[in-house]
Amino acid sequence: ELEKRVLERTQELELFSYSVAHDLRAPLRAVNGFATAVMEDHGPALDEDAKRPLSRVIDNALRMGALIDALLALWRVTRAELRREQVDLADVTTTIIEELRRIEPKRTVELKVDGPLLVNGDPNLLRSLLQNLLENAWKFTRDRSPARIELSRDGEIFRIRDNGLGFDMQYAKTLFAPFHRLRPKEFEGTGIGLAIVRRIVE
Repeated sequence: ELEKRVLERTQELELFSYSVAHDLRAPLRAVNGFATAVMEDHGPALDEDAKRPLSRVIDNALRMGALIDALLALWRVTRAELRREQVDLADVTTTIIEELRRIEPKRTVELKVDGPLLVNGDPNLLRSLLQNLLENAWKFTRDRSPARIELSRDGEIFRIRDNGLGFDMQYAKTLFAPFHRLRPKEFEGTGIGLAIVRRIVE
């Protein structure tokens, strides 16, 4: 009975979070749209003291929009119906890294994949999992030349490694908590990616 009540409360909270995130999008778009329109139409007539707070409104509206999109993405992962089939993680990894290379062609990134790495799972969720982990590896190796990213397998254990900045192990328990970012001032992000990864694995 207690487990049933906890499950019901959890589902209610998830649905509430989705509803709030979904309903916030329209007014947020309006705020961003009006602020952008003022900047575009009257920017030349405004002095720097007026432009500065207006720019902050636009930047924060965009950031909040990204957070809402991340919340909705997390909610969709919890609602996804599993569809199991054979997936080659090596092939998915190579595809994602190639997409990242097209976005940042000047980056020197060495990819090592011990493949094929065949697993049985949901192809969309596994791609989302790898996308989040590999984008993190890509992001946190941006000051390395060359950057190195590796996907390997040891029995039933799969590892993604990189030569990026890493993190302080005292914060390891909070790595997968939503909105928890270890280097918020140095690197962009919403703090939802690893929470999505954890939910997919669970």
